[in-house]
Amino acid sequence: GNPRMERRQPQTAPAPRRKGAPAASQEWLVVPAAGEESTGEFGRHRIMEITGLPARDLRMLDPQLSYPSTILGRDRAVVVNLEHVKAIVTAAEVLVRDPGNPRLRPFLQELHARLALPDASTTNPATDDMELGGDQGNVPMPGSAKIQPFEFKVLEVCLEHTCKCMESETLALEKEAYPALDKLTSKVSTLNLEHVRQIKSRLVELTGRVQKVRDDIEQLVDDDTDMSEMYLTRKLAFQRVDESSVKLDSNKHASPDHEDEKLESREEEDSGDDIESSHASSAFVKPDVEELEMLLEAYFVQFDGTLNKLCHLRDYVDDTEDYINMMLDEKQNQLLQMGVMLTTATVVITAGIVVVSLFGMNIHIELTLDPETPEMARIKNRKFWETTWATVAGCAAIYILAIYAGKKSKYLQ
Repeated sequence: GNPRMERRQPQTAPAPRRKGAPAASQEWLVVPAAGEESTGEFGRHRIMEITGLPARDLRMLDPQLSYPSTILGRDRAVVVNLEHVKAIVTAAEVLVRDPGNPRLRPFLQELHARLALPDASTTNPATDDMELGGDQGNVPMPGSAKIQPFEFKVLEVCLEHTCKCMESETLALEKEAYPALDKLTSKVSTLNLEHVRQIKSRLVELTGRVQKVRDDIEQLVDDDTDMSEMYLTRKLAFQRVDESSVKLDSNKHASPDHEDEKLESREEEDSGDDIESSHASSAFVKPDVEELEMLLEAYFVQFDGTLNKLCHLRDYVDDTEDYINMMLDEKQNQLLQMGVMLTTATVVITAGIVVVSLFGMNIHIELTLDPETPEMARIKNRKFWETTWATVAGCAAIYILAIYAGKKSKYLQ
């Protein structure tokens, strides 16, 4: 053979990936509306091609990046980032990020159980009356049944799982916080204060997370345009209707018209189609969002209830802190009063020391001279004790008067 053809290309070592750089492919769990689920690794561009999402929306679902909880409605998908639940919901399937996370196991079980249930339909009261009347009511009237879209089923599971997780965290925090706060009020110690500080930091963090999800749901409920973007099944149905109408119009233009009557009838039909298409387009611009609004409002109430529990716990923590501060202020006041009393006693004792110092000076007085007779010795001894006890009594009287003056002026209690 040709030696040039047999010559092998030199193998080059693959360039090492930079530390911290995102992987080329990410692990996703694909759960279709009908069929078996599958797990695979997809690149970012492949996910963007499937879902039509921009790169900034995919960054929100990266577990290594900390993004706040949010729910975004896009043209072909709904981005769900609720705590550890990170998913992309389309009209036909849901893509769950990082399915190997142990915290996602309850969510995946709930999702499988919800999708395995038959489609529930809501009927009007008239249909319910027909069901009571006979067998003919077993078949619902046209337009009375309303099947929940696939994207709403998945969204409901995501909200329910997140609500349960936050509710369980709130209950666990309440069971730990209330006894710890009561223990702190009975005994103020460094260990109890540190425990309460940790509880308060967890409380602030959990309150912020619940508040963020609640505010996102409230913002969605207040904006009909954002809710209309989340009707993926409806938008897909309108898109198919538009495509079929375009095909029919092209077929009509391809066939020649032979009679004027057919032309006029077709013009009338075209005008009717235009009216119907205008109604369809108006319905597409402003769809009926009552179903999604009721779903979001139901979970808004649950998140709001969880937030109220956390707010009550926060108020209890604040009340405990105020009580502890009052106790510390009382202790400080007692220490200040004791300091005032000791200072007063020091001043009074100093006055007695002055008297003793006066008598201790080297001045020749009768009291300091050596007694010449026993009678003079007894007199000197008596005067010594008289002076001593008079000094002590005077100091005690001055102290009592000072304390009385302080209590009368309400400086001391």
